[in-house]
Amino acid sequence: MTAVAASATYTPRRLLLLAAVALAAGAGAVLISQRFGHAPDWGLLARQGWVLKLHIAAALTALALGTIQLIGVKGTAAHRLIGWSWVAAMATVAISSFFIRTINPGSFSLIHLLSGWTLIALPMGIWHVRSGRARAHGRTMGALFVGGLIIAGAFTFLPGRLMWAVFFGQA
Repeated sequence: MTAVAASATYTPRRLLLLAAVALAAGAGAVLISQRFGHAPDWGLLARQGWVLKLHIAAALTALALGTIQLIGVKGTAAHRLIGWSWVAAMATVAISSFFIRTINPGSFSLIHLLSGWTLIALPMGIWHVRSGRARAHGRTMGALFVGGLIIAGAFTFLPGRLMWAVFFGQA
């Protein structure tokens, strides 16, 4: 594991950056919903099955924890605790996705390849840091955050998909 100076803390600058990201995301959601004249339809999410609810909750948890990890101080006990929680959330997202087959009704789709890769890459990232390769660990986990959450999550907002319907109405 990498050593960190004892004085390493979450500085006001890092906390301010985290708050700015959260504020920008919230403001963006409000502006988009006003642009489309549609308040989010939370009832549509409530009517989904438990697997999809678990998938969404785990994805949002991983998104929040991953953002904290990217902004936060590396190598601390807090980083390790949040990191293990992030790994559990990411694994939950990947595993639950195998039970969601709405793109190809009844069959797997290309997105399931990403889920499989996530389940391979998570232990690789852990192995990197345990082997003293912090840089490779950071690259692996960062790529999972960007590809597995940000990019894959963006695809859920395409017209005709559930998150589009929740936030923008039916396509």
